Amino acid sequence: MLEYVDRRNSDCYKWDSECAQGCLPLWIADMDFKAASPILEAMQRRLDHGVFGYSIVPQENYDAVASWFERRHGWKGINRNNLLYTTAVVPAISAIFAALQMRLNKCQKLRVLTFTPAYNCFFACIENMGCELVPSPLVLKDNRFEIDWVDVEKKAKQADVFLLCNPHNPTGRVWTRGELERLADIMRREHLYVLSDEIHCEFAFPGHPYTPFASIAINDTDFCVCTSASKAFNIAGLLCANIFVPNKELFAQINHALEVHEVNGLNPFGLVAQVAAYNESEAWLDELNGYVYGNYCYLRDFIGKELPMLHIHETDGTYLAWVDISELGVPAEQFCCDLAKKAHVLFNPSEMYGAENYIRINLATSRDILAEALNRLKGYIE
Repeated sequence: MLEYVDRRNSDCYKWDSECAQGCLPLWIADMDFKAASPILEAMQRRLDHGVFGYSIVPQENYDAVASWFERRHGWKGINRNNLLYTTAVVPAISAIFAALQMRLNKCQKLRVLTFTPAYNCFFACIENMGCELVPSPLVLKDNRFEIDWVDVEKKAKQADVFLLCNPHNPTGRVWTRGELERLADIMRREHLYVLSDEIHCEFAFPGHPYTPFASIAINDTDFCVCTSASKAFNIAGLLCANIFVPNKELFAQINHALEVHEVNGLNPFGLVAQVAAYNESEAWLDELNGYVYGNYCYLRDFIGKELPMLHIHETDGTYLAWVDISELGVPAEQFCCDLAKKAHVLFNPSEMYGAENYIRINLATSRDILAEALNRLKGYIE
């Protein structure tokens, strides 16, 4: 049963950060729902053990990940020989960049192609690891964000690695099988390594099924896929993520990079939570998906009826809405700052994602909270 939790005064980054004080925070990408009962029960059993020393990854974790992706998404072949564990997807991306950099001339920067707008931590990883950003802007066509294939073909010739977000944060696109096949063909032809961040893979709206990149590139080895139960099951603070790496040589190199960056140690609660999530919590996730989709429909209808000066393009998935505020004539960063001060609602401005005139709204909260935030937004605009 899905249960909303008031997270105020729980040292919660989303609700208790200084900038969120007194606000309804529909910003940072985590959820306001209690984790599924099987997860809580598994953690309680681990807690009752009473000792929390260094942990190894048991076989049941590999089995749980493999079983989940095969039965839910048709992705076969995951096993302990091609799956690495780390604390989170963002550190995983940095470690993968480090491993890929070792394949190049040390005097040459790793050139990273990615779609923009992009998840803000992509920019941070690229900069912090001394890589070079090669942006390929998505384009609006028929009320949805699409890939600019001419630009991708051009930019692929200028890059070494393609950083894919599947589904895409922040636009909410869930890439189709045909789009992924075309991307794989381009990257194969231009000899680019593909790094696919698929942390939002469990949030796909009706009619827009998620396709694992690994199921497209099944005969390739120059790719890896980062996944985690953290977003889907609201357990990000437990720090447990996975990297699927079919290339044995690169598997060893990425494993070494994880050790060098010291992000290969996992806490025991993250491990048992992942197993309980994948083995016992599918019904909870299905209920959550229905609720999040309902929130998206509520937001879409509210904007259409009450805030026609705003616009939400067709969205395929994630629990993050990407809303166009260009008709307001105010930079998104200024708009969000003023909205937080005067209406006490907190959204993310699009500048942090490399775009203008959009706000990102987190839908993973109660319908009542969402409704109150939207009514405050309406009152502020009017």
